[in-house]
Amino acid sequence: SFTMNMYLFVYDLMQFCGHSWIFTNMMIRFMTFGKDSLADTFYSIGLVMRLCQLLSVLEILHILIGIDKSRLFPRFLQITERIIVLFVVINSQEEVQGKYVVCVLFFLWNLLDVVRYTYNMLARMGIYYLPLTWLNFSLCIPLYPLSVLAKGFAICVSLPYFESFGTYSIQLPFPFAFSIYFPYVLKMYLLVLFIGMCFIIQNLFSERKAHLGTGNIKNKRS
Repeated sequence: SFTMNMYLFVYDLMQFCGHSWIFTNMMIRFMTFGKDSLADTFYSIGLVMRLCQLLSVLEILHILIGIDKSRLFPRFLQITERIIVLFVVINSQEEVQGKYVVCVLFFLWNLLDVVRYTYNMLARMGIYYLPLTWLNFSLCIPLYPLSVLAKGFAICVSLPYFESFGTYSIQLPFPFAFSIYFPYVLKMYLLVLFIGMCFIIQNLFSERKAHLGTGNIKNKRS
């Protein structure tokens, strides 16, 4: 319906503005301060990044109620990956927030999202530019695996701090005699992360073929 389409357009516009602000801020800071800007990336843009990622949870709801025709499981994996790494790994460990990998991760996320939300906004209005369509469904194929590697590296960097501080590790009292050692949970999640990457990459190739096939390109040109 027109109302739902307008709602999705406003949602995409909000995400576009947020990610564009983050991306522009990162570029200006790097050109102004050079390598010194990398260490405090989280402190300067972390709040807006967290707001954008929390807002992205709505995309799962959009699919569940049927106003977004994207596949649920791949989108769910991509969103939960970011939420876990951003809020559980980076936000909880101040020592990790100053690492260069955080800047790399934010750069990859925002580059992908600026393109994706620009494409989505125009698509809501029935506007399809072939270069933008190609970029949207092609850029994610090399950049998504790089972002997964950055997530994995961020988790590995955080492990010594989780071990030292015992963050999220739980020791239940007697008579339960049961404990959860959170670094082990993160190590198991690394395996899940890379298995999920294989599934999502396969889905990205399928989406690219569906949108950039010869027939689809001709239809969008006409």
